[in-house]
Amino acid sequence: MDLLRIILSLIIPPVGVFLQVGIGGHFWLNILLTILGYFPGLIHAIWVIGAK
Repeated sequence: MDLLRIILSLIIPPVGVFLQVGIGGHFWLNILLTILGYFPGLIHAIWVIGAK
């Protein structure tokens, strides 16, 4: 299941975070990071998915 989340995070980082933690602090932070730049959002998404 983590592989699917990582693949979805490569396309749209907040989707992978949402599937991992739901709507919470990490989700909103990831949306902000993705708006500021794709790569910060991607790195955060992979970090959140890998840490759980």
